[in-house]
Amino acid sequence: MVDNLLIFISGASLVIWFVQERFARAQMQKKLNQLIANDQKIPAEQLQNVTMPRWNEWLFKLIFAMWFGWGASVVLLKDGDFAFVLVILTLFSGLICGLDRLIFAGARRAYTDSKSVVEYLAKYTQEQRENLSLYFGQEMVVGEYAKSFFPVLAVVLVLRSFIVEPFQIPSASMEPSLLIGDYILVNKFTYGIRLPVLGTKVFEVDEPHRGDVMVFFPPHKDIYFIKRVIGLPGDHIRYQNKQLFINGEAAPQELLAELPPLRLVSEDLTGVEHLMQKNIKVHRMDDFSITVAPGHYWMMGDNRDNSSDSRVWGQVPEDRVVGKAFAIWLHWPSITDFPSLSRLGAIR
Repeated sequence: MVDNLLIFISGASLVIWFVQERFARAQMQKKLNQLIANDQKIPAEQLQNVTMPRWNEWLFKLIFAMWFGWGASVVLLKDGDFAFVLVILTLFSGLICGLDRLIFAGARRAYTDSKSVVEYLAKYTQEQRENLSLYFGQEMVVGEYAKSFFPVLAVVLVLRSFIVEPFQIPSASMEPSLLIGDYILVNKFTYGIRLPVLGTKVFEVDEPHRGDVMVFFPPHKDIYFIKRVIGLPGDHIRYQNKQLFINGEAAPQELLAELPPLRLVSEDLTGVEHLMQKNIKVHRMDDFSITVAPGHYWMMGDNRDNSSDSRVWGQVPEDRVVGKAFAIWLHWPSITDFPSLSRLGAIR
């Protein structure tokens, strides 16, 4: 709902901006031309109110109300795809900037530089002339905001979509490797360059490797998950009595500590060592034996007895892969705690 509302409001705002620049601008210039023809000088602080069409002010208020309503819906409904929102806002602001440069900017500049306007504004003080010249020559409010936000949105979109993206760990499924409140960085180009929102791979770089900590969309819902890559395409994976077998070989486990009912274990995934934990009091009855399908990956959490992973919702298709988690940059478990850099470092 939030995403659909954003598309509607962006489209409506674009139409309103075009109407303002095309018709409200013409009325403003017509009124100023009448004052120039009559050689009528009015106080500078009144000139803007006299030349601005009243209906244009109502359009400003309508745009504000629509965007305020959309912002409120985001807060109240807690809905929407941030990547989609970022793409739409970038396209919206970029389109306005481009159209303004191609269609309207030159005409505004030519009008304010015209002999009659320059001579009329010369009747005012230098500060007043500068303000009035800016008023008659600058973009409408929507265009002004679009011009200000577009470079920032474009940079954020490129960084977030193709280079690195921050995430927060919301659950305990990757303990002890990742804790609730860890803020991590995800490399978006390691597994190939993908188009934002669509997820279509346009440039090959590398493929996921066993032991990678990967962010992805599970096959059953469009929300971000983070787990460890256990099985690659073609691998035979077996899990029995809390022991993992990869292509018939048991993944070596070394007990590091025992804090009943938890056991902290170091596991070796064919050369990639990582920490994991077991709960000796939990028996999930989810032993399995499976061959990973081509173009799919088998994902499991390091907190083996407290993780919703491929044991629950199946294998992850390659086109649902987002990126590789590579670093923790902040730990902030709740708003009542102080942010900490104690866990700063690479993800193993």
